[in-house]
Amino acid sequence: MSTKIERLFDLLPYIEEKYPKDIFLAGKSNGKWTTYSTNEYVKAVRDFSTGLLALGFKSGDKIVSVCTSRPEWNIMDLGMMQAGVVHVPLYPNLSATEYEFQIAHSDAVAVIVGDKSLYNRIKSSFPCCRCIKVFCIDEVENLTCFREILEAGKNNPDLGDKLEEIKNNIKPDDLATIVYTSGTTGSPKGVMLSHANLISNVKASVFCDSLNHMHKVLSFLPLCHVYERMINYHYQYLGISVYYAQNMGTIVNNLNEIQADGFTAVPRFLENMFAQIVTKGKDLFFLKKKVFFWAVNLGLEYEPFKDMGRWYRFKHKVADLLVFKHWRQAFGGNVKMIISGGAALQERLVRIFWAAGMPIQEGYGLSETSPVIAVNGYHVDDFKLGTVGRILENVEVRISDDGEILCKGPNVMLGYYKDPEYTAHVIDSDGWFHTGDIGVVEDKIFLKLTDRKKSIFKLSSGKYIAPQIIENRLKASDFIEQVMVVGENEKHAAAFICPNFNYLHFWASKHKLRYRDNQELISLPALNARIQQEIKKINENMNPHEQIKKFKLVVDEWSPVSGELSASLKLKRDVVLVKYRSLLEEMYGHSFDSSEDTVYPSSIKI
Repeated sequence: MSTKIERLFDLLPYIEEKYPKDIFLAGKSNGKWTTYSTNEYVKAVRDFSTGLLALGFKSGDKIVSVCTSRPEWNIMDLGMMQAGVVHVPLYPNLSATEYEFQIAHSDAVAVIVGDKSLYNRIKSSFPCCRCIKVFCIDEVENLTCFREILEAGKNNPDLGDKLEEIKNNIKPDDLATIVYTSGTTGSPKGVMLSHANLISNVKASVFCDSLNHMHKVLSFLPLCHVYERMINYHYQYLGISVYYAQNMGTIVNNLNEIQADGFTAVPRFLENMFAQIVTKGKDLFFLKKKVFFWAVNLGLEYEPFKDMGRWYRFKHKVADLLVFKHWRQAFGGNVKMIISGGAALQERLVRIFWAAGMPIQEGYGLSETSPVIAVNGYHVDDFKLGTVGRILENVEVRISDDGEILCKGPNVMLGYYKDPEYTAHVIDSDGWFHTGDIGVVEDKIFLKLTDRKKSIFKLSSGKYIAPQIIENRLKASDFIEQVMVVGENEKHAAAFICPNFNYLHFWASKHKLRYRDNQELISLPALNARIQQEIKKINENMNPHEQIKKFKLVVDEWSPVSGELSASLKLKRDVVLVKYRSLLEEMYGHSFDSSEDTVYPSSIKI
């Protein structure tokens, strides 16, 4: 193989030479799959690049994209990079204020939206942004569409030499993209990533993948998130065909349609999928129900790569025949790999999915690290249960005196856009990036997370609470969808609990409880007593100071739209605390100052 991959668009001649395929990328809209062969994909990227040049864009320009995941996203992504344009992808579900800030802050000269609905969603931001040109992938009246950009490239073949000159002048360490952090605290930061940052991560993470060019995957997470984006480069590097789900509601159908060999997910998706499986199990008749939950309990004991003994192996074969094979069929029947990242994953999910023959490989990283720092592989030497995986070979990790994970390597960002002061705050003079996460290194190569440094707080007794560990244990309950542990400077820990209303409705019906709406449901003494039982069970396995003494149920379902979660589904602790300050005062029996700093200082200070 003669192609040397140092910049992201170097993937194109590489895949053209090594992986000529009829279907390299595919997307579904209006019930029909649109496919791109390897050759069609590479040609479309080139046409897009020359199309941008024909429209007057130049090296160093910044273009924002607001688009759901689809094949065209990749075409415009690498098309921009070949032309020296910096790609600034934004989430499709931001507020108008967030769009206004990020578009203006990035100094974008143009915005490409996916469709008319996304255009309508963000157009209110445009008057505040200077020199903005607007394009659309779909055809929308009065907007230049994706097809027209490609046509402009095809109609200007003379720009081919100029494109090659631009490409030849792009260095691996040049800025390729600006990725805005989801902003769990303060304003989002523009993370500057180079070609070398991302390519180094693509190459170093190959060991974790059990798939090859003969396989296909379903992609449904936002490509604007650096996690799914890097994984998509990773798929292309390995020649894996990528199909993009029509929408979040069609994932299971799409998995079955294409009989996907793998997919990438966030913990919340896997939690919801497992909850749905368990709910169906509860609806089975007596004998089938007993067999179902016997298999579930057996799976929760499973430990990958460990010899569980002859008797366990026999029981597992029976469970697989009667239960687990039906789970695999529900996911299309071919899933060999599930990659999980973006947030902490419950260990029980790793056990149960591995037991069911659908291995989960959990990883860890940040936007600032392109993103992967560590990931569990699919060989015994590359996997350790309870950790976020093996530290990548080209990445250095050390733990500071206060337990913070520090990282150094070719994957560490260039810095924050227009913010050298904060860049110097997180990357010290020796080049170590301070992740803000607390963890330990086990067996010299495996990384284990315990919590976010900013989330950890101290009780009035001086004892520390690491809330994420407790929250993950609580979320293992069928009754609990989301939870946030509180109690800084108080005598004991408490929690806000967002219930799993789908399960609660089933439970309330079973116990013949009457209620008008969810607000009345969470006030029922019987339900609160049942939640207390769940908390008591979890408290039994925690240190006395970690135990949850009080809780409050909330009727709101937390989401990025309502503001309690970031676009990447991380908990916005400061928002939750301010929103439920009155409940906090009820739990602790005293008032809090109206300022956010007084409510929970460590969650919002930088």
